[in-house]
Amino acid sequence: MVDIEVHIPSAFDPFTDVDQDSGGGGAGVKEYVHIRIQQRNGRKSLTTVQGLRKELSYEKILKDLKKEFCCNGTVVQDKELGKVIQLQGDQRKNVSAFLTKAAIVKKDQIKIHGF
Repeated sequence: MVDIEVHIPSAFDPFTDVDQDSGGGGAGVKEYVHIRIQQRNGRKSLTTVQGLRKELSYEKILKDLKKEFCCNGTVVQDKELGKVIQLQGDQRKNVSAFLTKAAIVKKDQIKIHGF
């Protein structure tokens, strides 16, 4: 048998975000707004927006989103995630642009998930 020395670096985790790798001990941890897509049946899909600040009026944001993108939507209360905005269709890029244009969140605080 041949002994092969294999050095596996344990400090690098490819699934962590770049901002978390810089350390800091939890000071200045960013809160992200997650924009996801959920497939329903066939070509139908839902866009969910999660992680907005609690002091914001979700109903007013939803009203503006619905009017801007001509789609229907609702605010859902989740036990773990808190309030989540749901919109009909794939509105991920539209919602991201709307939130940054309205100065609700900064562009680097948005995470877009899906496909």
